[in-house]
Amino acid sequence: MSAVKTIEVGFEEDGTWSKKKAATWLGGIALILLALCFVGGKVGIVFALLVLLMLTGIPVSIALGLTVLMFLYLLTHVPIEAVALKLFSGIEKFEIMAIPLFILAGNFLTHGGVAKRMIGFATSLIGHWHGGLALAGIIACALFALVCGSSVATVVAIGSIILPAMIKQGYPKAFGAGVIITAGSLGILMLPSIPKVIYAISTNTSIGALFLAGLFPGILLTVMLCGTTWVIARKNGYPRMRKSTWGQRWKAFRKSVWGLMLVVIIIGGITKGIFTPTEAAAMSAVYAFLIAVFVYKDLPMKKVPEVLRRSASLSAMLLYIITNAVLFSFLMAHENIPQQMADWILAKDLGQAGFLFFTNILLLLAGNVMEPSSIILVMAPILHPAAIRLGIDAVHFGIMIDANMEIGLCHPPVGLNLYVASGISKMTISELTVAVIPWLCTMLVFLVIVTYWPGLSLWLPRAMGLM
Repeated sequence: MSAVKTIEVGFEEDGTWSKKKAATWLGGIALILLALCFVGGKVGIVFALLVLLMLTGIPVSIALGLTVLMFLYLLTHVPIEAVALKLFSGIEKFEIMAIPLFILAGNFLTHGGVAKRMIGFATSLIGHWHGGLALAGIIACALFALVCGSSVATVVAIGSIILPAMIKQGYPKAFGAGVIITAGSLGILMLPSIPKVIYAISTNTSIGALFLAGLFPGILLTVMLCGTTWVIARKNGYPRMRKSTWGQRWKAFRKSVWGLMLVVIIIGGITKGIFTPTEAAAMSAVYAFLIAVFVYKDLPMKKVPEVLRRSASLSAMLLYIITNAVLFSFLMAHENIPQQMADWILAKDLGQAGFLFFTNILLLLAGNVMEPSSIILVMAPILHPAAIRLGIDAVHFGIMIDANMEIGLCHPPVGLNLYVASGISKMTISELTVAVIPWLCTMLVFLVIVTYWPGLSLWLPRAMGLM
């Protein structure tokens, strides 16, 4: 469950408490929140309550729920019974089932030997280039992202194998960690993606179109990250591997083909109308189980219950966040807040380019204090109506949000990829923050490209008849 880092105020340099400084900080925050209430009316009150609760260190999901309950109970005549009804009806959507199923598929793939075979295949292709093992790590992350849907799972699966191997070959630990942290973010951009499902549910956008829309942007980001890595590796003379023969490449491909077939199942099934994206998630989970346990045999049957338990725990956490976010959406819809926000944004006459720039800045700032699922659930229902009224395609807007979420995963204070990589590399968050800077700059350039080149995202789903 995501949590906002509490603000430590009122401490002197020697660690002693300063009442004057604390009072100044708290007074300033109180004045800002009061001004927000007076200027924004009911809209201001809603967001002032939310910010106030988040500043206390309460997890975002609970802050959303408490905001709704306090506002409805004190400032409206909506019966509290309606809240209980909305709690259950809000998560009855069939599409929400895709979330736990993709989580389960990702866990089977992570523990089932798929990752190491993808690394072997990628290494056979480009291991002989400058920084070959690092480049192979990026390609492996992209391949794993095609079937996984989670950035954290991608970092764990690929990073835990490739990072020790890079250090053993003589790569600096910081270089390897920087590569894996940023390449792991591809997990939420390529085909299946949990944040895409959440965005689709929040905005009634086609999940299938969103899945395919992320493919070309994901390929572009993979190439850009590889380019940055190659330049750094060549400049510093990092190791190269022996060039593989075509026979060795074919052998590595045959070993990884069972995992890669999942890409064909997802794309083929959705585009041919054989099954829905939610059913594709179920197929992915079953297929991942079969290849992990019976084909590769890297996951013993006795460890399957542990994989199921971890999947259920993570699914419960995400569904709890979604449930509270559904309540928050209900409050916003009841008070007509999204339309009011859309009217306010349109009145500023920003135009498409200005609105997209404003949205990127807002999402990048939100990435400092919230994790991707919470950001999408709070921001998407507010920003989506304005985007539609400005003529921005909902699918393109969703991929742009996804690209912002990728960047948020790679920098502190709540970048999940950083914390996972810290556990693998035994480096501090401060060291990793410096290590990712070259690739983070590359991702910011990529964000600009995705934002202002909608055709990159929209061509494939249109060509496949999903739009």
